[in-house]
Amino acid sequence: MDRTPYAPLEAYPPYRLAEQLEWDLGDPDEPATPLSHARSLALDEHEDFPAGPCDRLDELGLHDFYVPAAHGGRLADYEQLMQVMRTVARRDLTVAVAHGKTYLGAVCVWVGGSAEQCRRLADAVAARTRVSLALTERAHGSDLLAGEVVAEADPDRSAGYLLSGEKWLINNATRGSLLSVLSRTDPAGGPRGYSVLLVDKRTLPAGTYRHLDKVRTHGIRGADISGIAFDRAPVGADTVVGEVGGGLETVLKALQLTRTMCAALSLGAADHALALGLDFAAGRSLYGRPLAELPQARRTLAEATADVLADEALALVAARAVQTLPAELSVVSAVTKYLVPTRTEGVVTALTRLLGARAFLKGVHAGGRFQKVDRDHRIVGLFDGNTLVNLNSLISQFRLLVRAHERGAGDVRGAAAAFRLAAPLPPADLGRLSLIARQGSGVLAALPACVARLRGLAAGDPAFAPALRAAERLVAAVDGVHAQMAAVRDVQTEVPPAAFDAARRFALCFAGAACVGLWTYSHAEAEAGGTAPLWRDALWLRAALARLLAALDVPDAADPEALDAVLDAATALHSGGRLVSLLPLSLHPAAAAEDGTGRPAPAVRATEPAAGRAS
Repeated sequence: MDRTPYAPLEAYPPYRLAEQLEWDLGDPDEPATPLSHARSLALDEHEDFPAGPCDRLDELGLHDFYVPAAHGGRLADYEQLMQVMRTVARRDLTVAVAHGKTYLGAVCVWVGGSAEQCRRLADAVAARTRVSLALTERAHGSDLLAGEVVAEADPDRSAGYLLSGEKWLINNATRGSLLSVLSRTDPAGGPRGYSVLLVDKRTLPAGTYRHLDKVRTHGIRGADISGIAFDRAPVGADTVVGEVGGGLETVLKALQLTRTMCAALSLGAADHALALGLDFAAGRSLYGRPLAELPQARRTLAEATADVLADEALALVAARAVQTLPAELSVVSAVTKYLVPTRTEGVVTALTRLLGARAFLKGVHAGGRFQKVDRDHRIVGLFDGNTLVNLNSLISQFRLLVRAHERGAGDVRGAAAAFRLAAPLPPADLGRLSLIARQGSGVLAALPACVARLRGLAAGDPAFAPALRAAERLVAAVDGVHAQMAAVRDVQTEVPPAAFDAARRFALCFAGAACVGLWTYSHAEAEAGGTAPLWRDALWLRAALARLLAALDVPDAADPEALDAVLDAATALHSGGRLVSLLPLSLHPAAAAEDGTGRPAPAVRATEPAAGRAS
């Protein structure tokens, strides 16, 4: 076995920055803190917009991470963006949604805008101007080709448009100043009939637009989910992002980025819910014994922990794939956006059964935080394309994916770079984004070689044998799901239920391959740091694969020994002030090295220039 000393993952800046942000957000149990639990609950109770918490994030410079480094911002590492957004979502998902909308609104420009448009928008975001994405309409939802907001040529000006129509269920439609509006610029519509217009409401004449009322929602109650109606609002030709008629392609590529980053919202919610479940089990007694010692409770917590770690592994690979596998992001993002929110909902549901009535009540357990997390997270699955939209995106690529699997094709080198957490990421090249993954999936193509590495480890140490057996069963499942995909790959019109089942199973296989790859390429560095018990002897990998294989209906996939050990490791991390995570993230300053002031001493601060990743 390779036991060469490696620098632990604690040495790498993305995780140190997340720790620093955690500190700078203040003590969540101190009511006066802007992002305290008490304040979040109060804002939610009154359905108030979280203006104070958002202002605090502005003070810390979080908005700088919404602008790519190429345009003067601090977004040079999409894994880092995911970690900082996860940190905010762990405190309050409503705040993460309310503040992160600027990233969502700006992405179309980063993907398809001119250099001048990017420069102007970067300056606006730096000035804390809110940006929104005006995509959906009341009558059409996710059917973008049915959009009725029209941009007609303005007859009174040599260049420009008159914008008319209504966009609805738009995050920060009322509070935002800039909106990326998908508009029909060709009366005939069609794939080349839509354009994205970057509209500045502050320049529109009075009476040419109006805000629609805030929509009361079950979760994220304080967010500005509203709409906007235009009535022949004049906008210049220079508001068109990219080419006229290229709006649909720009939006679909931008959604690959935002769908990937939605995983941060789900991870933050899962972090919060799991912590509440662990606290409840530790402090509750039943039948004269601590709840945490009862077999059914332990099983629930262990399975929830394994699911959270598997989702985190997928999300890490997906975030890094933005920079290492951009041409395959159509597959990566659809899998991630479908699977991580769906499985997080499953985790919350399982923990609800553990907490019983206290999961629904206010002021009984943890002030009612669990029911808020549950309500808030339910909407994440609807953002940027719901479950069926993302599964259908995979179905539309079945033919390419099956052919690539038959040839063993895919960007294996790019996948390896996504798996290796300690490796520097290449600069993001959004010009390489593609609507379809023409070369297949590098993550799945890399699986046989990763299993061969694991086989080599198992030959020298029997502790790796259970992980190897699970990985080999995953390889068989991957072959099986591609055979299932081949049977429905020629669907042209109505998609049969079998195709959606194949897409679901493909997503689970992809997640399993991401787990195997991540462990194979990163375990040496991880075993040198604070999360070593989870990584050693492929412990978390065994637990994650057991859960994924069970979801694939693979017989005898259970690994109770691994689940039990993963729960013990997670409990130790949680009790020691660390996040239950594959990554070395401290939640309390006492758990981190101090610089003499009582706070962690990470490599970078949220308000300082971003440091490069250690090599």
